[in-house]
Amino acid sequence: MKLHTGERPHVCDVCGKGFTLKSLLRSHQHLHDGLRLFQCDQCGKSFHRAHALKLHQRVHTGERGYCCPYCTKSFSIPGNLSRHLRIHTGEKPYKCETCGKSFNQANTLKSHMRIHTGVRPFRCETCGKCFIQKSSLTTHQKATDSEDTLACVACGIVMPCVDSLHKHLHTHADIPCTCEPCGLQLSSTKLQAHQQHHSVDRPHNCSTCGKSFTSSSYLKVHLKSHSGEKPFSCDICGHRFTQHSSLKSHQAIHTGEKPFICPTCGKGFNNAGNLSRHKRIHTGEKPYSCDTCGRRFNQGNSLKAHQQIHTGEKPYMCDKCGKSFSYLRNLKDHKCFYV
Repeated sequence: MKLHTGERPHVCDVCGKGFTLKSLLRSHQHLHDGLRLFQCDQCGKSFHRAHALKLHQRVHTGERGYCCPYCTKSFSIPGNLSRHLRIHTGEKPYKCETCGKSFNQANTLKSHMRIHTGVRPFRCETCGKCFIQKSSLTTHQKATDSEDTLACVACGIVMPCVDSLHKHLHTHADIPCTCEPCGLQLSSTKLQAHQQHHSVDRPHNCSTCGKSFTSSSYLKVHLKSHSGEKPFSCDICGHRFTQHSSLKSHQAIHTGEKPFICPTCGKGFNNAGNLSRHKRIHTGEKPYSCDTCGRRFNQGNSLKAHQQIHTGEKPYMCDKCGKSFSYLRNLKDHKCFYV
């Protein structure tokens, strides 16, 4: 009956939390006394409650009994499913009291709050720099661990950390340097950032098309492009997407919002990808190279269109006369004769 009445007569004398049953109170009190009576025989990890141990053991058995109704992803515990569902529903129950920004996970809010408090708990032991997020420290340390990435491209001096290198590079700001892998000429400051495209390790390969990625999560997202799975739908026009971030970028088309601003010319874009591609106009960067003739391009689509010259492929056909073209713009020019 206590379940229906809401009565919780068994109260914890440490934190004041109430429970319907005395057995639940005893289980809860283990949190305060530090006792972890339930141990996993696979990895030795201990838990306060038998239920927590049971859920944990699914990590070892591979059991994923909690399935997402929106996509094919499944989870071993209900809490992980609940957090995942917020990606589809857009629910953001955790709100920052300082700026009003909302988040779908408590940990994300906790990390965000450090922007306001100024707390930087993650410190690099090499250079002493502190970070708000652990992921930022990890990225910083990966760069710091490699002497190759800490060597100045202009004079070869090796700096103790990334920040020291960035400051040093400004002493060579006007010196043109050549990227050895691709031959592109840039200033030393721009070349250092550009060379990361060549040095990044991409161990996760797509078995369908061979494209490689830096993490398994990026590969999983990419695989949806082959499976045709598009779980995220636009409420306004019905267009579907493989990623929630792609849906969010698309919705900016309807709102007219262009939050991504080019620092060089001030032009605005509705997503970060379009801004990145636009920036190559200013930097002269052309990361896409034709394997046949070596010609370079600043966009993947431009390379793909160019390669049709070598393959002889002409996918754009005139519906009036049947003539085919390698480039869409050539078809459009051709159609002008019929106007």
